[in-house]
Amino acid sequence: MKFFQRIPSKIRAYWLLIKSLQTGLLLSTGIAGYLSAHTTLDLRIMLGLVGSLFLAISGSTILNMWYDCDIDTVMNRTHNRPLASGKVTKREALILGLLLSTIGVSWAIMLDTLYGLIVISGLFFDVVVYTIWLKRRTSWSIVWGGVSGGIPILAGRALAIGQIDLVGILLMMSVLFWIPTHILTFNMRYFDDYKAAGVPTFPSRYGIEATRAIIALSAIIAAASIGVAGVMIGVQAGALRLMAVLSTGLLLLSFATVFRPSEQVNFSLFKYASIYMLASMILLSL
Repeated sequence: MKFFQRIPSKIRAYWLLIKSLQTGLLLSTGIAGYLSAHTTLDLRIMLGLVGSLFLAISGSTILNMWYDCDIDTVMNRTHNRPLASGKVTKREALILGLLLSTIGVSWAIMLDTLYGLIVISGLFFDVVVYTIWLKRRTSWSIVWGGVSGGIPILAGRALAIGQIDLVGILLMMSVLFWIPTHILTFNMRYFDDYKAAGVPTFPSRYGIEATRAIIALSAIIAAASIGVAGVMIGVQAGALRLMAVLSTGLLLLSFATVFRPSEQVNFSLFKYASIYMLASMILLSL
C-alpha cells in the first residue's frame, strides 16, 4: 500500500526533472521548424518529430540536472529541485536521463538519418560541451548552450526538406541570439546565487552594464534573423506584421535594460522573452 502511495510523488519529482516549460518551448521550436516548410502534413512524421524531440530534450535536461546537482544544492533558487532536495537519487536521474536520451535519438535516427544526426549533435553540445566542459569554466558557455537550444528548430526544418538550408540556419540563429535575452536577465536577477555556486556569468565577468548591452545586441540579431526567415518562408503579411510588433516589444524591453535599468524591467524582459519566442513559433507554423 505504501508503494502505491509513493508513486504519484515520485512521478511528480520525475516530471520536475525535465523542466516541462523549458522543454515545451524548445519542442515548439522544433514543430515550427518542420511546419515552416509548408509541406503536406504527415501525421506519422509529426508524431515521430514530437516524440523523439520530447524524449531527447527531456533526457538532456535530466542529465544536465544530474551533473549540476552540487551547484543546485548551493543556489537558493534551485536547492528545492528533486535531485538537490533528495526526492530523486543521482542514480535514478542518471538512468532516466540516459534512457530517455537513448530512446529519443534512436527514434530520431530511424525517422531520418540527417534529422537524427542533428538531434544527436544538440544532445552532445548541451550535455558534453556546455554542461560538462564549459559551464563551470567560462561565461562564454552560454554561446554553446545557445547552439544546442537552436538545434530543435534546425532539426525540424531539416526533417521537412531533407537538408540544411539558409532558412534553417536563420531560424537557428534566431533562437541562439534569443537565449541571451532570456538567460542573461536571469544571471543578473540571481547574481549572488551564481557567484555562490562558482558559476562564471557575463555579469560577474564583464559587469552589469556590458551584459545589458549584449542583451540589446542579441535582441536585434534575433529579431532580424526571425524576420528575414519569415520573409523567405513566405509568411503572410498579417503574420509578419504581428511578428514585427512582437519583435518591437522585445527590442524596446532590451533597450530599456540599457537606458532605464531596473529590477522590474529586467524581470519583464525575462518573462516577455518566453512569450515572444512561443508566439513567433506559432506564427511561423501558420
